[in-house]
Amino acid sequence: MRRARVVVAHRAPDRPAIQVARGATVTLGNRDVDWPQFVWTTLAEGHGGWVPAALFDREHGHATALSDYDTRELDADADEVLRLHYELAQWWWAENARGEQGWVPARALELLDDLPDDDLFDDDGPPT
Repeated sequence: MRRARVVVAHRAPDRPAIQVARGATVTLGNRDVDWPQFVWTTLAEGHGGWVPAALFDREHGHATALSDYDTRELDADADEVLRLHYELAQWWWAENARGEQGWVPARALELLDDLPDDDLFDDDGPPT
């Protein structure tokens, strides 16, 4: 599994994460200025968050989600080492040594060579 060292601390936004389910109808708004591959997505119940535009069947207005997506971001401190699960739209779904998971921007990370878990995590490692 890939690993990365956090080179710039990342903090999750001060809003609740949303989960978009495959097949859900949502309303798409504006693209993000800093991350143009993301679109503001509003769920039927009114909660919103940034989701990669590629996960929808159209660019604007009412759209259908083509796959599940969770907007949860992971707080990460500089020099922390994270496990990387997969990348999407220049963000990594990552896991810290405590087993907490969420998105971290790729530009905040320095990719490392694959290393054994016990070289980077506490004796027990994160839960699997």
